[in-house]
Amino acid sequence: MLRSVFTVGGWTMASRILGFARDMLIAARLGAGPVADAFFIALKLPNLFRRLFGEGAFNAAFVPAFAGTFALDGPAKARALANSLAGLMSIWLACLVILGIVFMPQLLFVLAPGFSGERLALAIEMTRISFPYLLFICLAALVSGVLNGMNRFAAAAAAPVLFNLIAMAALLGLTPFVATPGHALAWGVMVSGIAQLALLLVAVRAAGMAINPLSRPRMTPDVTGVLKRMVPGLFGAGVTQLNLAIDVVLASLLPAGAVSYLYYADRVAQLPLGVIGAAIGTALLPLLARQLRTGRRLAAHRSQNRALELSMAFALPAACAMAVTAGPIIATLFERGLFDARASAATAAALVAGAFGLPAFVLVKALTPGFFARGDTATPVKVGLGIVALNLALNLALIPFLAHVGIALATSIAAWVNVAVLGLLLTRRRQLVLDRRLRRRAPRLLAAALVMGCVLLALNMALFPQPGPLARFLALALLIAAGLVTYFGTAHALRGLDLREAARMMRRRSG
Repeated sequence: MLRSVFTVGGWTMASRILGFARDMLIAARLGAGPVADAFFIALKLPNLFRRLFGEGAFNAAFVPAFAGTFALDGPAKARALANSLAGLMSIWLACLVILGIVFMPQLLFVLAPGFSGERLALAIEMTRISFPYLLFICLAALVSGVLNGMNRFAAAAAAPVLFNLIAMAALLGLTPFVATPGHALAWGVMVSGIAQLALLLVAVRAAGMAINPLSRPRMTPDVTGVLKRMVPGLFGAGVTQLNLAIDVVLASLLPAGAVSYLYYADRVAQLPLGVIGAAIGTALLPLLARQLRTGRRLAAHRSQNRALELSMAFALPAACAMAVTAGPIIATLFERGLFDARASAATAAALVAGAFGLPAFVLVKALTPGFFARGDTATPVKVGLGIVALNLALNLALIPFLAHVGIALATSIAAWVNVAVLGLLLTRRRQLVLDRRLRRRAPRLLAAALVMGCVLLALNMALFPQPGPLARFLALALLIAAGLVTYFGTAHALRGLDLREAARMMRRRSG
């Protein structure tokens, strides 16, 4: 699992760094006005469906089934299962894309009811351009699930790099030929979906498991079983996405710029969430499925505990660092061109609220495989519905006082409740038992993160604000370096982390 986490996390880190470069370019060219708000809606709508149908519900049902079939019944039966589901997915996603393009005004009336006039017209145009991305990226998620089920993580983790490269190329090269820079980005999004699917199809063929998205679906018992588990998984695995959809709806009702502030803050938060949470969740689900399917329950217990330990080891310091240095981070990354100091301050405030929930978002990624690997997608449905309702209630309570910051804070609080409920349910079933190592290390990791936060707070007051962009970058780099040294040094001294053990793992991996 650790080797897989490093592989996924490394490629995800590369993608996030390129994502920052892309978002810095978007902030400079689009700022936080109507065009930016419209584009972010055009990006969020297909991504919402992708996370629900492609990476969320489908992966929760498909990856354990594929990994178990591959381990017990061999590659031929696993390939037949994947091809049948690929053909089925191609048909209904194509229908969904056509319906979405035709009824886009009605869809945006639901997702962005506060949009009108120029913002609404731009959002409809851009979303119609980007919406076919849904078809290609959901098929890419299926192929990624096949590769993950075969313990091959590199290509699936590397594919999002293409998204960022193509988006930046479109913004720089296509803008003179279309109505706005937002339109250029929308075309880039759509083309990137084709490129990612093509890359993954080549990778899965090289792995000896050729997948054909145009295969004729065969409704075998295995295929039917995946579809049955997928239906409740739409809610269970998609709680975060449903909460984000609620956030977008409510943000659209606020003055222009709110959607953009939340987007930029979320992009910063997605660095640790993507690198840590996605890596752990991606690696843990097929591993647990294989261990449980082959009767190795003690191994599954240990894997779950180490996943939680890794989550806290990286998410706790990331959350503290973002909360303390939100202002310098946003100013350094985005404050240029059309993105002014006012937009920077508003985005930083949303980032502080989001940082509070970051460890919870990561822990959810480590807990939900405990349900999905056992074929239980019904329980997360019940939890998910309650979390969605709680998020909505918190939004309505906080927005009148905190505006867009209330949206970010409500999502964070709901995420912590989600962690508490999922953890309690797994514990009651004896499917999660915190071992001695985790109980000993968790409070020490928290203490190390708090010490780092105090050091960063003092350095932040001494180093910022800086007058120019280069000085800001250098000061931020110094903050990051100081935070890393402080956290890992303190965690090692408190025995929350064993750096010698980590070094031995890295040597074994490289060997």
